[in-house]
Amino acid sequence: MNLQLIEVYIPDHHFDSINEKLQEFEHQSYWTSSESEERMLVRILVKTSEVEEILNYLEGVSNVVEGFETLLFPVQTYLSKKTLHEDSKEEDKESEEARLKRASRHELLNAVEKNSLISWNYSLLILLSAIVATVGFLKDSEAVVIGAMVIAPMIGPVIAIAFSSILGDYKMLGKSIVTSLYGIAIVLIISILFGYFFDMGTDTDQYLDRTKVTVVDIFLGIASGAAGALAFLNRLSGNLVGVMVAVALLPPSVAMGMSIGNADFGLAYGALLLVTVNVMSILLAAASIFSISGIRPVRWEEVKRANVSRPLSITFIAVIILILVAVILLGKDWS
Repeated sequence: MNLQLIEVYIPDHHFDSINEKLQEFEHQSYWTSSESEERMLVRILVKTSEVEEILNYLEGVSNVVEGFETLLFPVQTYLSKKTLHEDSKEEDKESEEARLKRASRHELLNAVEKNSLISWNYSLLILLSAIVATVGFLKDSEAVVIGAMVIAPMIGPVIAIAFSSILGDYKMLGKSIVTSLYGIAIVLIISILFGYFFDMGTDTDQYLDRTKVTVVDIFLGIASGAAGALAFLNRLSGNLVGVMVAVALLPPSVAMGMSIGNADFGLAYGALLLVTVNVMSILLAAASIFSISGIRPVRWEEVKRANVSRPLSITFIAVIILILVAVILLGKDWS
């Protein structure tokens, strides 16, 4: 059983009404204590699936009550007579009724906010992965290119774009787009410099494969985006899934930069088209997964904004993909 602990600090003059309301939510255990002369502390042990409903209520209270604070903690182990003798049929019933499992919107939002920001760690990892990937292209070494994709933190900002577009958080969306473009710009600058100063590496399989695009590449991007979104929803380690996203973004970006550095703009166009196809496919899959998972804001103005942004963003991305498919197919006919 996945459990989490919610700690709520409530001013004394609001305690009775809020305490009564909190006890109405389904919970495993409930404790109250006096935190100070002015505040009471309530600890609620709940199933992970019940966390978001409680946090939504507490979020609304926090907007109107001064001195009201909420903390959320993961629970590794919880033992009681009830858990030790729990009927296995209840677990079977839960598994049958389970929808797409995910962490609460509030936990995911905190993670997205971190992913949408440019940091020194992000910059250095992008820089190093760009150098390693470009050297892998020059040496025609698949192992080196794979190593670059392992350290490239490209999944975070892309997932943040999809998540913020579903919620209609345009401020965070803007930050996420800037962070993604910033990462791709670093990769391009490094690969352009290598392509300009080194003639070798532009006739290798590692390079040439990333300057061609087909409709099949869309399925790679969709699979990468869906895997990344599911891993993010369940707060799983993003390392392995991040490699899939990096497969779709890092090598074609390097190929584009090397082509520009070599003044081979025909191959640069092919790599640019591949990058664009992959990015849009990842975004479409991630945005769809987030929408299906039931992520919704609770405040009226945010709900109204999200109801417009969610279908608009998915439709916009889908239209861009259809245009790219047409460009790919027309390009084949002309060639």
